[in-house]
Amino acid sequence: MSGANIRGLAEIVLNVHDLQASLAFYRDLLGLEVLGSPGPVFLRVGPGQAGIPQMLVLVPLPQGAAPFSAPRTLHHLALEVAPADFDAVLQALRAHGFNPRGGAHPVVASRTLYIDDPDGNEVEIIAAAN
Repeated sequence: MSGANIRGLAEIVLNVHDLQASLAFYRDLLGLEVLGSPGPVFLRVGPGQAGIPQMLVLVPLPQGAAPFSAPRTLHHLALEVAPADFDAVLQALRAHGFNPRGGAHPVVASRTLYIDDPDGNEVEIIAAAN
């Protein structure tokens, strides 16, 4: 298939064991806006294009669902912040008991840190290098 003209990433969908813990992480700590929750919870990550926002969707698993096991399909997801906000995000994560791991992006000049969400998904916070 050539010429598909993909314009962006519209959504990432994660199965979660504890929806409230995931909302506390993604909505309350990272500041993602809830767009709706007709079952799964849709969170705005970015403005997207042409009326289609970039979204993270949290799908609650049934109570008693088996824990996730390795290897996981999702390696990690990355959320971009403005360079001026990177240090504040780092401080907020530490204030909430997280111990962010550092790293260097192999392709993009950036500042990065890594943490795990309540279900063990690795989340990268990335900002363009100053």
